[in-house]
Amino acid sequence: MKQPIGSKAHRKPFERLPKPDAAVLADLRRRYDGGDITVAGGDAEIDSAFERFSKLHVDALFVGTGSLFNNLRQKIVSLAARFAIPAIYLARESVEIGGLMSYGANEPEAFRVAGTYAGKIFKGEKPGNLPVMQPAKFELAINLRTAKMLGLTVPQTLLVAATDLIE
Repeated sequence: MKQPIGSKAHRKPFERLPKPDAAVLADLRRRYDGGDITVAGGDAEIDSAFERFSKLHVDALFVGTGSLFNNLRQKIVSLAARFAIPAIYLARESVEIGGLMSYGANEPEAFRVAGTYAGKIFKGEKPGNLPVMQPAKFELAINLRTAKMLGLTVPQTLLVAATDLIE
């Protein structure tokens, strides 16, 4: 499945597409005020998307999750560094390998909650009768080396709020 990559700093640049047909792309452009959308479904398309971002002078990226982004995590982090594009990720692992920052659910806590939910189902509760469970614990990780490399000063409010600072 291909996933579009947008090029506006104030927009979500990575978003999952059910089918990258003309109607879906038109809807994305409407939602993003006519924003530029690039569809990428693999390694080479990610490369060309980052080249476009550079030419368009993108100020920042938001990188979501999904199998494509998880499988190409190292490549995406490397390209963001190569083109000097600050990026925020949902997966903390991206920050550990050089990404600027991440903000997302605490995975061990999310898995614990999922296990509790599964346990209730195995004990006979009907899934339809269970409340929707959402993560309650979030983490903000900041890679200070990457911020310095990008020439960014991380505001004190973010430094204080961070659950993990990588130096």
